Amino acid sequence: MKAIILSLVTSLIFLTTNCDRQNSEEQMKLTGTIESQGITSYQYGTHTLNAEDEFYALKSEKISLDEYVGKEVTISGSKIEGYPVDGGPDYILVTEVKE
Repeated sequence: MKAIILSLVTSLIFLTTNCDRQNSEEQMKLTGTIESQGITSYQYGTHTLNAEDEFYALKSEKISLDEYVGKEVTISGSKIEGYPVDGGPDYILVTEVKE
């Protein structure tokens, strides 16, 4: 009986962890101007996306964001879990950029 209960608890923990991961990896699209990131108080990201009334910290593991500096683009990406911090913006992992 203890083995069955332990198995059920383990399964619930696994399912909960996977559901949280899926939510944090939800794709989003944002439009704005990409800028190089200078020195900031929040110290994360390589670039920013300045959208209408908001801005976002960006990073990409596959795309050179420097190619889009100063251009208005639409990015696709997902929020990085654990951010924002220190009063900073949401942190986005960019997977696609369209001019």
